[in-house]
Amino acid sequence: MLPPLTRPVVKPPMAVAAAAFLEVDRYARFPLHLSLCAKAFPLPRRPPSVLRFRLLLVRPSRRLSAAFLPIGGSAAPKVDHHDEDALEGVEATVSEQHGKQGSQLRKRVVFGLGIGLGAGGVVVAGGWVFTVAVAAAVFAAAREYFELVRSRGIAAGMTPPPRYVSRVCSVICALMPILTLYFGNIDVSVTSSAFIVAMALVLQRGNPRFAQLSSAVFGLFYCGYLPCFWVKLRCGLAVPALNTKLGRVWPVVLGGQTHWTVGLVATLISISSIIAADTFAFIGGRAFGRTPLTNISPKKTLEGAFAGLTGCILTAALLSKILCWPTTLLSASGFGVLNFMGSLFGDLIESMIKRDAGVKDSGSLIPGHGGILDRVDSYVFTGALCYSFVKIMLPLFGV
Repeated sequence: MLPPLTRPVVKPPMAVAAAAFLEVDRYARFPLHLSLCAKAFPLPRRPPSVLRFRLLLVRPSRRLSAAFLPIGGSAAPKVDHHDEDALEGVEATVSEQHGKQGSQLRKRVVFGLGIGLGAGGVVVAGGWVFTVAVAAAVFAAAREYFELVRSRGIAAGMTPPPRYVSRVCSVICALMPILTLYFGNIDVSVTSSAFIVAMALVLQRGNPRFAQLSSAVFGLFYCGYLPCFWVKLRCGLAVPALNTKLGRVWPVVLGGQTHWTVGLVATLISISSIIAADTFAFIGGRAFGRTPLTNISPKKTLEGAFAGLTGCILTAALLSKILCWPTTLLSASGFGVLNFMGSLFGDLIESMIKRDAGVKDSGSLIPGHGGILDRVDSYVFTGALCYSFVKIMLPLFGV
């Protein structure tokens, strides 16, 4: 018996297009993920051998929508106006996203310049002006840190300290720079503060947990004790930098040559080197970045880190020639390397905290930049390293 006649199965145009897309994507020709857009152009049942792809990069999802357009031959279908409208809508979305990114970049540059100029003036002023500014930044950073500790990402795996303990720790952190300026040494103050916080946590109602104590004490160390070394560096090293030519022309009303101390010169070089390291790392990473540096921050690359190290050393060496401190190129290069290491690992540690918290920024206080902790993370450990370098390393080499 002959088999019954069956109608040949004719695949709809979209099915053919999807099959052609899967065949192309099977070979992983594109580094980004490809997806077939909803308004893809239909193909004939037998697609031509050569296809032209129109790739549209849609942000912020960064997915590629591919519309398949057969070229050549009389079998090419007519383009529907609805498809053209859909593509124009996608292109308009892309243009809008680019406009938002441009506005965000301008806002970031404007506020960055404002912060840089303000910080430069505060550093040059020194004394109580510098100390109060550091205390204000420390208080804001401590509040952001304890909010990260209480976030859903970190709190899901540990018990955060009570809110009253977090607020008390933030106030203690803000007082530490002032105590450093007044007493010169805050080891006793930090130890006493940690003991008081430990007693408050142990005697609280309920079931005290070790995670509460560890996060609170680390907050005192990270947000309070470490930033105090900037006060010790800027205000504690009051020896005049007599070789600095800029001090000779500095107005007497503003302190004269004695205003330009070793602490002021070291602070300016350190901050400038950190800024150069971040800038060179960003530019080098965007241009040559291929090898990931660490899983903590996927955007950082080994090439970008090398560019940041180069920029940091060059800046430190150039400013050492201008300000005549340190007096040797080797010591200036070592100072630059130390600044880069402190800024890099300070940034990575803050990124690790944010990753566990499940947030992108520590806050939204500075438009275009995030929170205070996002801006000062590169400076947290650097102050202590620079102060140790000036007080311990340079005297060993007779500088």
